[in-house]
Amino acid sequence: MQNPGGPFDAIVIGSGFGGCLAAQPLVDAGARVLMLERGGWVERGAQNWGEEGAFVLTPHYTTDSEYKLRTRFGWRPQGLCSCVGGPSVFYGGASFRFRERDFEVAPEVVGDSGAEWPLTYSDLEKHYDHVEELLGIAGETGRDPTEPPRAGEYPQRPPPLAKTAHRIHDAASAIGLRPFRIPMAIHGGRCQSCTTCDAFACAVEAKNDLATVLLPRLVEKGLTLRPRTVVTRLDGTSGWIRAVEGMDAETGERLRFEAPRVILAAGALATPHLLFASGLDALSPAGDAVIGRYLMRHCNAMMYGYFRTPPNPDDEHHKQVAIHDYYFGDPARPSLGKLGNIQQVMGPPRSLIRSLLPRPLGAAVGKLAGNLTGLLVIAEDQPRAGNRVELDTGVRDRFGLPGARITHSYSRRDRLARRALLRRAREILRQAGALFTATWNVNTFSHALGTARMGPDPRTSAVDDTCRFRGVENLWITDGSVLPTSAGVNPSLTIAANAHRVGALLAEQG
Repeated sequence: MQNPGGPFDAIVIGSGFGGCLAAQPLVDAGARVLMLERGGWVERGAQNWGEEGAFVLTPHYTTDSEYKLRTRFGWRPQGLCSCVGGPSVFYGGASFRFRERDFEVAPEVVGDSGAEWPLTYSDLEKHYDHVEELLGIAGETGRDPTEPPRAGEYPQRPPPLAKTAHRIHDAASAIGLRPFRIPMAIHGGRCQSCTTCDAFACAVEAKNDLATVLLPRLVEKGLTLRPRTVVTRLDGTSGWIRAVEGMDAETGERLRFEAPRVILAAGALATPHLLFASGLDALSPAGDAVIGRYLMRHCNAMMYGYFRTPPNPDDEHHKQVAIHDYYFGDPARPSLGKLGNIQQVMGPPRSLIRSLLPRPLGAAVGKLAGNLTGLLVIAEDQPRAGNRVELDTGVRDRFGLPGARITHSYSRRDRLARRALLRRAREILRQAGALFTATWNVNTFSHALGTARMGPDPRTSAVDDTCRFRGVENLWITDGSVLPTSAGVNPSLTIAANAHRVGALLAEQG
């Protein structure tokens, strides 16, 4: 079957930040855009507040493709986020701009990787403005000591601090730090201040994810959204994508779509997988020396403090405060250079603890959850060639795609940067009254970046400064895989701003 529903001017693969924000300028300009999404819509309702609403326990965390992650105990299945709106549906809403210096080469981070941004902060500034307005970001200006230039105030004012947030804010201030409000994509008028936000879909659609605030409008304006469609191959070995091939995940029907422009935004794991499965790495001047490599995911950890009494007795949403005093370095560890972000994180919901741990242990630990609150540290990690996604041609999934193997480990410098931030996080929690602390290292790929990076040199980057894939004339990549470095903050806003920049460039070309 060819072009069901066509003809189309552009095909967008993926409905997350990279896909939606690239599609928006094209749809607004009147282009006929087809968006292919592997997953379906996430239903909203009371079930989102329960333990079954946690992302990894939902059907939208899929392992039906053969992704495997190398661990010290062997290979284990690795799931993907598959739903309309992509990871935005389950993210925590933190929406930071990269800092101006994040677009410059930091030798202590970049090392010998050859990572280099072909853009500056000013190239993205107006696109940051646009995405913040679209997502209704609530924040405050003038408090973040590393704040980059901006044209005006945030679209929304943040709500008052919850009791726990006050406690963390006052503790950080007491030891000479400059805490500020996390910019959040949350609609203050609808938010019920629950604690099931990060890693949960919002039951009342107060979190301004893409399935809530953007996709319905784009569909109304003419976007053809096709959920439950798995892309299996880009037919483009001639240097031009002639067709996008896929399968209807429900019926098994084989599909073939055509358009003169193709935008790939499947995510930093699935995008290189699809490039390899389509043989497009052979057309790139950089080849597999770059494609699939330099996988980053931040070196993150959560430190929880245990308090004698519940620190947030009203059980309110309190992911509200961040600290950037050590973003560009810690005087106690100057050799490490850039470090990253410390931000408040809520204690894990009791229901989630009970469901993830064995029954007796889960019940016991769940009783302690109300006495916990924490800080998340996000350390910028090094782009390293050995961290990669590669094909596993020995297996095929039910869609016909070859398998993918993921290899990732942190460098010594990554771990030292995380440890330096954790040391400061412990000081804040102790000042706030924590009796003791416990740390959980985050090993998810929620911040996966870098596997088809942009850059000025065709030998060391997969896409150019417009995010066009080198070697294929009509293919652009707009997800997190194109970011050459990870900076030290949540990447979603930068992925979105860059995707909007690329979409606007394509819309201008007509």
